[in-house]
Amino acid sequence: MHNRGWRSIYCVTKRDAFRGTAPINLTDRLHQVLRWATGSVEIFFSRNNALLSGPKLKFLQRIAYLNVGIYPFTSIFLIVYCFLPALSLFSGQFIVQTLNITFLAYLLGITISLVLLAVLEIKWSGIQLEEWWRNEQFWLIGGTSAHLAAVIQGLLKVIAGIEISFTLTSKSTGEDDDDEYADLYIVKWTSLMIPPLTIMMVNIIAIAVGVSRTIYATNPEWSRLLGGVFFSFWVLAHLYPFAKGLMGRRGRTPTIVYVWSGLIAITISLLWVAINPPSSAGSQIGGSFSFP
Repeated sequence: MHNRGWRSIYCVTKRDAFRGTAPINLTDRLHQVLRWATGSVEIFFSRNNALLSGPKLKFLQRIAYLNVGIYPFTSIFLIVYCFLPALSLFSGQFIVQTLNITFLAYLLGITISLVLLAVLEIKWSGIQLEEWWRNEQFWLIGGTSAHLAAVIQGLLKVIAGIEISFTLTSKSTGEDDDDEYADLYIVKWTSLMIPPLTIMMVNIIAIAVGVSRTIYATNPEWSRLLGGVFFSFWVLAHLYPFAKGLMGRRGRTPTIVYVWSGLIAITISLLWVAINPPSSAGSQIGGSFSFP
């Protein structure tokens, strides 16, 4: 419509014009996000791409539609960022080899910009800080699962001509009078859960490996360990709702999940120490790392 010259007005009424139900459990929510992201990828690869549209589309409209079309592709970089702290702990080398004034100033500028952007979003939308944080958490969960799957499906459709079949999301029925949030605790396995689960396990194991190697090192460098562990914990903090969703109903947490996670982490840590003895670990850890 905008490409043909039509104008649109955003109308906000006092009373809600429409109301509906939304998927409440993790699986259905991820499927819904997948459907949205896949639609954006299809538009990006179609003739309605904001870059290839006609002259009637205004500049800001092009920017807005381009943002809608390319946001699923950020999942590729997001996946890399989530694995970087774990790779740092596995390799024993910090993400940044040398910290200088230029890098710290650049990092400080980006951090302040992100904080100010978050404050503006909270003030503009009128939501609470806790609600904003939950949105940030689900952005990472959806970005590492549904958005990545949407990009893969979109590329398969463009390159190989494979059609995409959507899974309709079931909405909350409210049939359980005893617990109106009964659907929230339903856990249905889907392949979309594999990337976030892999990120969680790799970061947990990397923390165990980094701690064990530092403890057994001849010259332990705790500052480097704390740097890598901080970023891994930051990734895990964003994935906490995902882990909580996998647990299902409160009071029914499968203990086997904790048991296997602990056994895998301990086993890999012991194997790493056996392969990389303390004597060599100390020499490997003592790489170049300087503060300004």
